[in-house]
Amino acid sequence: MTKRFYSGQIALPFILLVSGIILEIAVAGSFVSYFMTTAGAGDRLLVRATSAAQSGARDAILRVSQNKEYAASGASYTLNVGSDSTAIVVSRDTSNATVYIYTITSTGTAGSRQKKYTAIVLANKITGAATVQSMTDTAIE
Repeated sequence: MTKRFYSGQIALPFILLVSGIILEIAVAGSFVSYFMTTAGAGDRLLVRATSAAQSGARDAILRVSQNKEYAASGASYTLNVGSDSTAIVVSRDTSNATVYIYTITSTGTAGSRQKKYTAIVLANKITGAATVQSMTDTAIE
């Protein structure tokens, strides 16, 4: 009779131990899954912000190429790119005798992520021919 009593005593702690291990694995899996999804969402937002910033810079380059006198006193505007937006600032330097030097700054925003691009465009004062000198990713201040 005493033999049966001792063999049944170990069953309850064993079941509790195994259940605790399974529960701990499930909770750890949930945390890993959550962090993996939020990291992926952040990457997608950054790609969307980059796309919006590049689109804004290209839009301003198009405006400068269509009108060499664009932004005589500076211009700033916003542009919606899908559900994202970009803020564009265009300034013109007239100190050169043969070309206007345009500096275009485009800051794209998607959710909580931002990306900034700066483009330098040269527009000939006589012919109006525009050339993109550079377009670079710039740090956000």
